Amino acid sequence: MNKLGETIGKICEIFLPIPEEFYIGNLDSSVCICTLSSIKLLKEIKNSKIIDNVAIAGRLFTENKGIDSIIKHVNQNKKIKTIVVCGKEVWGHKSGHSLFQLHKYGIDNNKKIINSTSPDPFLTVSELEIKYFQKEITLLNLIGETNIESIIDKI
Repeated sequence: MNKLGETIGKICEIFLPIPEEFYIGNLDSSVCICTLSSIKLLKEIKNSKIIDNVAIAGRLFTENKGIDSIIKHVNQNKKIKTIVVCGKEVWGHKSGHSLFQLHKYGIDNNKKIINSTSPDPFLTVSELEIKYFQKEITLLNLIGETNIESIIDKI
């Protein structure tokens, strides 16, 4: 990340703090739900019966730290096999797009997500963690879907 990007990031953390929101469901489940920028959808999932059938539900705002967190989580929780990616794509960051590009293509020698069009798609996780994600995790692409009933029907 360049100096300008780091400075803007620090300013945003102070003036526009975004809490890390996720909800634990059934830890024996192999399914997770990622609602991208759709916090309303995340809260609907938390308050519905579907939360009893998924390991965790959370959002993904950034193409770097957010994806790093997902990769670490699935590597630490080997029961997880499927991530349902739904909700509205994150304007500017395109974190959903980058997650799918990472799954398909991996990273280059600079740890940049290959074929990502996001502004700062550089990760800190290891190549071994990424390989596990690529090999062991299935992504279900429901980007743009915000209707909880439609999402439940496809899981």
